[in-house]
Amino acid sequence: MKFSFSDEQAEFRTMLRRFLEDKSPATEVRRHMATDEGYDSQVWHQLSQDLGLTAIHIPEAYGGQGFGVSELAIAVEEMGRALLCAPYFASTVMAATAIMKAGSETQKQALLPGIAAGETIATLALAEDSGQWNVDGIAMTAAVSGDKATLDGRKSFVLDGASADLLVVAARRPGSSGSDGVSLFTVAGDAPGIERTLLKSVDATRKIARITFTGVEAELLGDEGAAADALGETLDVAAIGLANEMAGGAERLLEDAIDYAKMRVQFGRSIASFQSLKHKAADMLLDVELAKSAAYYAAAAVDDGDEDVPAMASLAKAGAADA
Repeated sequence: MKFSFSDEQAEFRTMLRRFLEDKSPATEVRRHMATDEGYDSQVWHQLSQDLGLTAIHIPEAYGGQGFGVSELAIAVEEMGRALLCAPYFASTVMAATAIMKAGSETQKQALLPGIAAGETIATLALAEDSGQWNVDGIAMTAAVSGDKATLDGRKSFVLDGASADLLVVAARRPGSSGSDGVSLFTVAGDAPGIERTLLKSVDATRKIARITFTGVEAELLGDEGAAADALGETLDVAAIGLANEMAGGAERLLEDAIDYAKMRVQFGRSIASFQSLKHKAADMLLDVELAKSAAYYAAAAVDDGDEDVPAMASLAKAGAADA
C-alpha cells in the first residue's frame, strides 16, 4: 500500500489545528480538568455543528460526512496534539463505530444522526472491574426477550460515562463464555436502575465512570449473541484512533522540548547547540515519525479493507505508546 495525504486532507489538518490552538490552550485544558463534566459545551457545538467533526466517518445516509478512518485519524491526532477535553473519542470513535458495525439499518437511521450532529453524546460501556477491553472480560448479563433485554452488572472505566446521553453496552447471555453469547445493547444514560459514579484517574482530561446496572431495560443492538466481531472491529478502530492521538501528543512534546532547548542557555550558548542534545532530539524525532507512520498506515488499511487490520492496529498502538 502506498499512502500519502491529499491536498484536501492537508488543508483539513491545517484548519483543524488553527481551531484547536484557539479553543484548547493549556489554560482551558487545566480548567476543564478540574470540572466533573470535563468539556466546554460551546466548543463542542462549534466542533460538531460548524466543523462537522462528530460526523466525519459516519456515512452520509445517516447524517454523516461520509469520510473514512484516515480523516478520523487526522482529527484525533490534532486533538491529541492540543489535548482537547471533549467526549469525542467516546462518542464518535467508539460508540458511533460500534453502532455502524453492529446495528440494523433501522437502528443506524435512528441513532447515528444525533451522534453525527453532536446532539447525542454516546459512549461504549465494555470494560469491567477486571480492566479487560475484550469480550473475554465481559461478565455483565442480559436477559433477552425479542428485541428487548434486562441488564444486570457493572461497567468500569467508561469514557464520559457519567455524562453520556446514550450508552452502548456489551453484555452476555447467562451461562455463556468467551465470544459466545455476547450482544450489544443501547440504553439511555439516565434510565431507571442506572447508577453512575465519576472515577478519579491519572489523566484528568479523560472523564471515566463506573456504571452499575440493576434490572435496566435496554434495546438489543443488532442480532442477539453476535456482537463479538463488531466489537473486535470497533476496538481496532479505537486502537488506531489512540495511536494517532498519541502520535499527535508526542509530536507536540518534541516541538516543546526543542523550543525549550533553544531558549535555555548554558556556558554562554543555547543548549540546543550541544551535540549530546542533538542526538537526543534526533532519537525523539525518529520515535515520533515511526509512530506517525504506523498510525497513518493502520488507518489507511481500514479504508482499504485490508485483512491484516487487527495486527496493524495493535502494532500502531504499541508503537505510539512507546513513543
